[in-house]
Amino acid sequence: MQVTGERPVHDHTPASLIALHVAGYELISNRIGSGVGLDIGCGVGTESRLLARDDRTVIGLDYDLGTAGLAQVAIEGVVCGDARQLPFRTNSLDWVSSSHIIEHFTDPERHVAEIARVLRPGGRLVVLTPNAPADFENPFHVHLFSLDMFGELLNKYFDTAEVNGLTGNVETMKTFEQRRRAGRRLLALDPFGLRHRLPARALTGLHSIGRRVVYPLLRSADESITARDFEVIDRSESIDDSTLVLVGTATAA
Repeated sequence: MQVTGERPVHDHTPASLIALHVAGYELISNRIGSGVGLDIGCGVGTESRLLARDDRTVIGLDYDLGTAGLAQVAIEGVVCGDARQLPFRTNSLDWVSSSHIIEHFTDPERHVAEIARVLRPGGRLVVLTPNAPADFENPFHVHLFSLDMFGELLNKYFDTAEVNGLTGNVETMKTFEQRRRAGRRLLALDPFGLRHRLPARALTGLHSIGRRVVYPLLRSADESITARDFEVIDRSESIDDSTLVLVGTATAA
């Protein structure tokens, strides 16, 4: 699997970002029920394993055939497919996990509509996405959500939906801000935004180079952060521009 920055990869992605993803999966595991479910964008399945229980069957889905093949080492059921056209029957799944996937689609509504289609009545969806004001420039993130936009989309397809937040403690947020400052210094080298005129492949390549410059500089402060350093914001009115992640939980009618 090629490491491009599109997805978190252990030993390549900063420890704090891995910890954020692990914290998200632990939150998902606490919110979905039992039965057969789907982890969309499973990658190599490292975090998907956190969803497994004796009363729960985890099926992973990834769009990349090679990555889906690697995921078979971590979880039993893996499918290669498009998250905007899920290869599952209508009303066939008990739960769906979508962690940091929806922001990668220019048509995110189609993704949510497909999830609503495959869930059984009473089935549970948990979807995580960066909070738009807190997300730093990433060429793979093509559709970011504010709190209101995210809630409106979920409510369009689910009768019962709520949005909470996931963010870091004080020391963790300092580390994330250090990374943003370092990134802003790099972006200052392009004051006219010429990078946005580049072809998509060139822009993602430039982003990859930037990551290789910034990440090592912050490694010492980053490596001590674990999933325990993140906390859930249960009330949507407490979510502000610094909140790292929006957490949508919805139940199919």
